[in-house]
Amino acid sequence: MVIIKSPEEIQKIRKCCKIAAEILYELENKIKPGIRTIELEKFSEELAIRNKVRPAFKGYNGFPFGLCVSVNNEVVHGMPSKRALKEGDIVSLDYGVYNDEYYGDAAITVPVGKVADESLRLVQITKECLYQGISESKEGNRLGDISEAIQRHAERAGFSVVRDFVGHGIGKSLHEDPQIPNYGIRGRGILLKIGMVFAIEPMVNEGTYKVKILKDNWTVVTEDGRNSAHFEHSVAITENGPEILSTLN
Repeated sequence: MVIIKSPEEIQKIRKCCKIAAEILYELENKIKPGIRTIELEKFSEELAIRNKVRPAFKGYNGFPFGLCVSVNNEVVHGMPSKRALKEGDIVSLDYGVYNDEYYGDAAITVPVGKVADESLRLVQITKECLYQGISESKEGNRLGDISEAIQRHAERAGFSVVRDFVGHGIGKSLHEDPQIPNYGIRGRGILLKIGMVFAIEPMVNEGTYKVKILKDNWTVVTEDGRNSAHFEHSVAITENGPEILSTLN
């Protein structure tokens, strides 16, 4: 069941999302060759304490960290470790916040130092896919309109969209209905209504869309070993169109 949020509820989600966006901004500024991904996790913990919020992912279904750090061919759910980032890597940071009974969720992909043109293009196209999906998040559209817009933009660029992991509703639960695939058919799916709040998150691969999960039971990687990028915003459907909640402004 898709839960329609009141303006008061959306304000609480907006507060969580803004803090998540601020923490990701701070983390992005820490990205450089040589930094260990566990250092990013520790910094995110400090920022959560400073903002008096709880990291949404820590303990969620047993996940041991507050920050997901996915490098190069890691798609999502990468775990912080002593691994040091290298010049030319791309790193996806996924972070969520819980406060006052509500959640916020966002993700970015960041180049590490000087990065190959194709990797930069992958990052840029994935970010564009996110905004293509957001632009379809308005009253009267169908859920498939979001999915199709993301898929079309990625595939026109020669990339593929991950099919095994999806976006989701968000509110009092981190993952609510509906699931929001990054592929689909325009005009299909539920009717979008004012008060729905979605976490839209394209995961785009350089090569095949197929993925696998590593032995840690969390880290998702591309089946062919090629790079992947990931962006996410939490978005409310309003009478004035889509409102991105996970922004710094």
